[in-house]
Order: sequence, then C-alpha cells, then structure tokens
Amino acid sequence: MPIYEYECSSCRFHFERKQRFDAEPVAICPECQGKAQRIFHATPIIFKGSGFYTTDNRKGVPEPVKGEEESLGKEKRRRKQK
Repeated sequence: MPIYEYECSSCRFHFERKQRFDAEPVAICPECQGKAQRIFHATPIIFKGSGFYTTDNRKGVPEPVKGEEESLGKEKRRRKQK
C-alpha cells in the first residue's frame, strides 16, 4: 500500500497515512481538526539501459550492399540534375 503525505491548511501540520489506492483521502487534520489536503510530489524517473542518450543510437552508417551502391549513385545523380 502506498504512503500518502498530507498537510493541514490551518496549522500546516504534515502527516502521512498508509492507504489503499481506492481509499478516500483524509480530509481532517489529526492535530487541529482542520481541513487537510494531499500533497503531490514529482515522481523521479530513472532511465536504465542503452538507447537513452544521443550517443547510444549512433552506431555508424551501414555500408551499402554492392548492388545497391550502383543504384544509389544513379539516384544521387538524378537528384542533382533536377
């Protein structure tokens, strides 16, 4: 079960509650009986493995197959002429 953090809007008391996902949020402060609100924090993201950096996907230009070299050369020449 996750632990949620709350803050009272009256006395600024911070407290935590272990609750189920489908449980209603706590609405009353245990100290002053004022209105409490759940505090949301940014979740950290950790990227593990390869593929997340710009240098990871630069494996070099693949060399064309011998039959493809001729067709690529002809295609480049056609583009230059236009």
